[in-house]
Amino acid sequence: MDFWIISNKTAVLAYVIAITFFLAPSADAWYILVSLFYLILNISIPIFKKTGPKQLLSILSAAFVIGCALLLDPLFVLLLPVNLYEVAWLSGWKKIYTPLLMLATIPFIPTSFLPAYLLAAFLSLLLLANVRIAIEKSAKWEAEAESMREDLQRLNRSLSENKEYMRQSEYTIKLEERNRISQQIHDDIGHAMAGALIQMEASKRLLAIDPDKSSELIGNAISISKEGLERIRFTLKDAKPRSEELGIHRLRLIVDELSAKHSVDATLAHDGDLESITPIHWKIIQENAIESITNSLKYGKASGIHIEIKVLNKFIKSVVSDNGIGADKVVKGLGIVGMEERAATVGGTVIADGTKGFSVTTLLPC
Repeated sequence: MDFWIISNKTAVLAYVIAITFFLAPSADAWYILVSLFYLILNISIPIFKKTGPKQLLSILSAAFVIGCALLLDPLFVLLLPVNLYEVAWLSGWKKIYTPLLMLATIPFIPTSFLPAYLLAAFLSLLLLANVRIAIEKSAKWEAEAESMREDLQRLNRSLSENKEYMRQSEYTIKLEERNRISQQIHDDIGHAMAGALIQMEASKRLLAIDPDKSSELIGNAISISKEGLERIRFTLKDAKPRSEELGIHRLRLIVDELSAKHSVDATLAHDGDLESITPIHWKIIQENAIESITNSLKYGKASGIHIEIKVLNKFIKSVVSDNGIGADKVVKGLGIVGMEERAATVGGTVIADGTKGFSVTTLLPC
């Protein structure tokens, strides 16, 4: 704001000096001295950081202008509006008081200079008021930007904390699952194996004394061991996730990572009996989906990617489509060739289409 006020004062002072020397070429050195003193006085105002000295110098500048207008040349009154604006601005007055202050000086202005004074007052008020509004807006935007930076930092910290919490939670869940499995093995299998061992030890002692009883104990040990093996199989089968759960979960993980890391609207849909999809089928579907997504991000300029899995009567259909620029002619590079080779290992095929965005369809026989 100080720069614009000084610029306004300098422009008006230059106009006053030009008019004075044009109308009175023989003007004495007082004009030069007064002009230099006025410039020095006003240039000194921005030097001070505190408002008090600035207000004092601004009031002195306005008083100096009034004195010059009364004692030297009435033209100096044209400098009064910008000085009054500066006084009002430094004093923190409301915006409405500034034009009222300028209008209050009209009765003391000579009639011959009144039009020029009103024009100078209007132009100064218009310029400085707009500058003041721009500065206030800039300060408001800066405050909003600072607030947004603080919010962003807070969100980043929260995100880091959430990631750490998720990592710890995942690790804790794994530990709890390992503890559950080990406890179940100890409870269900350990006791059975201990019982079978006791039966076999007893059978060993009775082998020479009572062969029939020994044979009975060995039979019991065999039965207990078989039961223990069945419990082992049941425990491991229960702990191992089904292939369809593992496969669809991995695809969901791919979609979630895609949305989080690349700001892409990624979606996943499935239909049909997922249990009929074998692990080798899931492996092909996942690898082809990853390859298709990579191509969409690298070449397609896509903002949305959709993955759809359908289990039909004789085929498994996997489609990865995007809303990118597509391609008039599909050129089979290493990526598409690799997808075709993977699908061909189980008798499947791959269809690439670039008419509406880009889509890759993988068909695998059930």
